Amino acid sequence: MERSKLHDLIELAQEPSSERRRELLRSVTDLFFAHDEGPSGIEMQLYDDVMSQLAGEMEEAVRAELAQRLSTAGVAPQGVLRDLARDPSIAVAEPVLTGSKALTEDDLLIVARTRGQDHLRAISQRPSVSEALSEAIVERGDDDTLNVLLRNQGAAMSRQTQEIVVDRAAENPLLHEAVVARESLPIDLLNEMYFVVEAQLRDQILKRNAEMDPAALDAALAAGRKKMAARDGALPPDFAEAERQIQLLRAKRGITPAVLAAFLRNRETTKFLVALAELAEIDFHTARRILERRELDALSIVCKAAGFDRSLYLTFAVLILDRDANAMARAREYGELYENLPREAAQRTIRFWRLRRQTGKVAAA
Repeated sequence: MERSKLHDLIELAQEPSSERRRELLRSVTDLFFAHDEGPSGIEMQLYDDVMSQLAGEMEEAVRAELAQRLSTAGVAPQGVLRDLARDPSIAVAEPVLTGSKALTEDDLLIVARTRGQDHLRAISQRPSVSEALSEAIVERGDDDTLNVLLRNQGAAMSRQTQEIVVDRAAENPLLHEAVVARESLPIDLLNEMYFVVEAQLRDQILKRNAEMDPAALDAALAAGRKKMAARDGALPPDFAEAERQIQLLRAKRGITPAVLAAFLRNRETTKFLVALAELAEIDFHTARRILERRELDALSIVCKAAGFDRSLYLTFAVLILDRDANAMARAREYGELYENLPREAAQRTIRFWRLRRQTGKVAAA
């Protein structure tokens, strides 16, 4: 369009009528989009000045209309675009925050660090979210916002940010599905979610473990966080004596599946846990968590990885469920689970649990 046309519109910007100025804003916007490759530098500044002035004086519905139109522009007047992105009304800000390619990362970071949850959620829905943006969103976002970000597979996250996300998700069941479904989540962090998610999500974790290339599995284990097992609680008072007796049995090669069953049957719980941890090469606290929470699906992973036969696993299951009136029926159910569990998936899963064992001993409290 002719530059004189834009100047004519600028002259009309002095119109006092709100309706006339609304029409004027639409005319200027139409004129802007009539450019095939965008206005030149000086002309772009003129558009920016006029649009910013007019939009700043318009009601929310008009600003939202302008934001919707500018959100599709590959090149846009930067001043008015930033104003729209920072607009207190999410109805105005959302179109440009979710879709504008003309906003820079710095523009988005300013919004992420200064605006509320609605604005953060809008940014979280962009087709591509950088690591820096994700970090800012995770730092300030509530769990609803984090849920939106996690479900966006186009959102990149640094290792540190993903660790924070997993820690938060462990405390909030509403985030479990989004975390487990996240394709780019490192496999070792995914396995940290095993003991806190429901059965269906546990199955998804096992499936991903089974599909992992052995070399990738080794790399994931090497990158794993070295979390101290002490966070799971103090060791029981009889731990040292139980460990001493198990060490004596180990020296005589006396730690057998039958001995484990006897410990459990005789309610020598600490000995059972120390021996199970020894045979399965997992840490004591993981073994205790399985027993105390009666995590029979997790116990099936331990037993399958260790090569225990089905009958021994069922013996453990019945003894653990002895207070349950329906113990036998539930044991049969878990027996089917045991049969259907691929040993390869169990072995890969348990390697992540062994990470905790590698962090070192924990002193008794």
